[in-house]
Amino acid sequence: MPPPAIERTNRMSAANMLRSLVPLVLICLALVGWMTFRQSGVDPVREVDPASTVQLAAARAGYPVVAPADLPDGYRPTSARTDAGEAEAGDPVTLEIGYLTPSAEYAGFVVSDDARADAVDAVLAGAQQQEGTVDLGGQAWTRGTTERGETVLSRTADGVTVLVTGSASDAELETVAGSVRPYSG
Repeated sequence: MPPPAIERTNRMSAANMLRSLVPLVLICLALVGWMTFRQSGVDPVREVDPASTVQLAAARAGYPVVAPADLPDGYRPTSARTDAGEAEAGDPVTLEIGYLTPSAEYAGFVVSDDARADAVDAVLAGAQQQEGTVDLGGQAWTRGTTERGETVLSRTADGVTVLVTGSASDAELETVAGSVRPYSG
């Protein structure tokens, strides 16, 4: 009878190693398949309700806040932020809302009484205005192109700038701009 060390060495063959690994590989593949199946029907987009953010901005702003309202189905708000939480009476207030459009593109809305606000400057710095305006929702909007090559629709009245921009088509951006209404709470 051979010594135990030689017997143990004889059992360490490639065939035995392969027989040991096959069950582990099958278990890993089953886990990956199960995780993929569980996530296949999940929508990765997280919608938000911008109502409280708009309400806060309207409560603190020294101007009548406007925001998109009654957008058609397929426009999903994915972000909403304002700097109104830190604002005191008379401070500038900026409101931003981001949307996923029906064509799965981005449309962003910004309203601010601070022409130098980061959200306004990020869009308008280096933007080129195109000639003419477009009438949307009873308001005249100026069409331009940002440095990123995206369309921007803008209007300024009484020191308040309103912007709609993003990677969405012109028609989708116009839909968002045309839905902008004074916030009524």
